[in-house]
Amino acid sequence: MDKVKNQTRPVFPFTAIVGQEEMKLALILNVIDPKIGGVMIMGDRGTGKSTTIRAIADLLPEIEVVADDLFNSHYSNYDLMSNFVKQQLENGSNIPTHFIKVPMVDLPLGATEDRLCGTIDIEKALNEGTKTFEPGLLAKANRGILYVDEVNLLDDHLVDILLDSAASGWNNVEREGISVRHPSRFVLVGSGNPEEGELRPQLLDRFGMHAEIKTVKDPSLRVQIVEQRAKFDKSPYDCIQECQLRQEELKNIIVAAQSKLSNVIIDDDLKVKISKICGILNVDGLRGDIVTNRAAKAFAAYQSKDEVDVQDVKKVITLCLRHRLRKDPLETIDSGTKVNQVVNEILS
Repeated sequence: MDKVKNQTRPVFPFTAIVGQEEMKLALILNVIDPKIGGVMIMGDRGTGKSTTIRAIADLLPEIEVVADDLFNSHYSNYDLMSNFVKQQLENGSNIPTHFIKVPMVDLPLGATEDRLCGTIDIEKALNEGTKTFEPGLLAKANRGILYVDEVNLLDDHLVDILLDSAASGWNNVEREGISVRHPSRFVLVGSGNPEEGELRPQLLDRFGMHAEIKTVKDPSLRVQIVEQRAKFDKSPYDCIQECQLRQEELKNIIVAAQSKLSNVIIDDDLKVKISKICGILNVDGLRGDIVTNRAAKAFAAYQSKDEVDVQDVKKVITLCLRHRLRKDPLETIDSGTKVNQVVNEILS
């Protein structure tokens, strides 16, 4: 109990969230394999988007980082290590480490490019005459989750930078004669309300998955959600304590899936069927095929399986493709339904 109370601010437990299974699955799969490319969550206001995203970050096990490093560097993985740590390694220096919670970084709507990418420390430049890099949010988010609420209202230029960093795992900054390249590998989560405008298709396509969430209509389920929230607000630590066992179980399943992922295989025949579905749906490019393969493997690992089967593909393919279909303004059919129809024909 004391360990629970040490948290600076109580976070609603992930396993206590009722409903919204699609959003929860998309987040879990991206945590198992960040190379899926993040998730875009579109839905009504007040449906628990922010609560769920903070809850998944709080659920994850702590990560080991190099002490006094500004980029949450890994102590042995070169792809997750800053140049400063690499130099220390090459010099044979002793590298002290400590454990931190998985970083959860919020990108505010009014953020500038300097705030996102990093800039020159003006105070040091004026006082000491030295040009020093001051890291931005992309540095803080390395090895964590970067959350952008109302991503459809964010400047397209910033969305481009975010997606480039998420895809490459690196952030390159050129400022006032300083050139810095640092690791920036994170799970990008965007959320928004469709009423406030859609993202441009070419930006939307670069999100690995797209979860649609709607307000729960079932009265008994709504009552359950309201009661769960009221219970947490009244006594957050009791609620956290109550869910601790389920939280630990889910955490262990995710950690096991992360270890198992590289050994999961997908049959060539199933790969062909995935590509056939993408072809019939006129999905532009190959990103849809790649993400579906990755997500199916992550889902198989999540269930502790060695090989992907048809049911795994069926479970994830709509999440991976629905936002990649060309929109016809006159079409009445929902894009998710359209994907399901083709999937049921090919994977019957």
